[in-house]
Amino acid sequence: MPDFQIEGNDLQYVRVSLSGGESVYGDAGHLLSKSSTVGLQTIMMGGLFGALKREVTGGSFFVTKMNGPGDLAFAGIFPGKIIEIDLNNKGVLAESHSFLVAEESVNYDAKMAKLAAGLLGGEGLFLARFTGTGRLLMHAYGALEKFSLKPGERIQVEASHLLAMDDGMKYSVSRVGGIKTMLFAHEGLFFVEIEGPGDVFVHSLTAQQLGSAIAGFLPSGSQGGIRI
Repeated sequence: MPDFQIEGNDLQYVRVSLSGGESVYGDAGHLLSKSSTVGLQTIMMGGLFGALKREVTGGSFFVTKMNGPGDLAFAGIFPGKIIEIDLNNKGVLAESHSFLVAEESVNYDAKMAKLAAGLLGGEGLFLARFTGTGRLLMHAYGALEKFSLKPGERIQVEASHLLAMDDGMKYSVSRVGGIKTMLFAHEGLFFVEIEGPGDVFVHSLTAQQLGSAIAGFLPSGSQGGIRI
């Protein structure tokens, strides 16, 4: 069985140790390093139709299969936390960009969001769908909080902060605030209301927030590189 070890505090990465004959698959864009003995194989998980669904919904058309023996390291692209979920024959719906790596027994598919969620959420909510058995590792931007909802219990999450939730939970998207809020507020325009039972995972930082925070420190019109 592959061994996963999450390292670090606010800038986390995950170490994966594979024995001979063991495999995992992941997003090659998040791969930091690997042993020379680990083989890489690009595959279309779920066949052409499954790959097309992932592409349309913002996920990866191809995934990379890693074959042991040897060690690997994966990390996200922003400061944040890595979460490990043992599926145990249940499904999880998540932001596509949060996926890092999973055991070979985990199925990676895509599920079209409700129209309102896809258009109004702004970050491709509920696009990746993971089912089957085995462990799934995802990256959350910023801090991570888990809510375990009882039957009938509800929570409202600002749309861009929703990382993942159990498949099968009831949800709806609603606008919060009036015209002034829509024109002048930068956060909190749309909330996803989710009803239990099930687990909901929320991250404290979004790509938009990070981009807005550093935008004021970038030279106007700068395209990167060093000016001489």
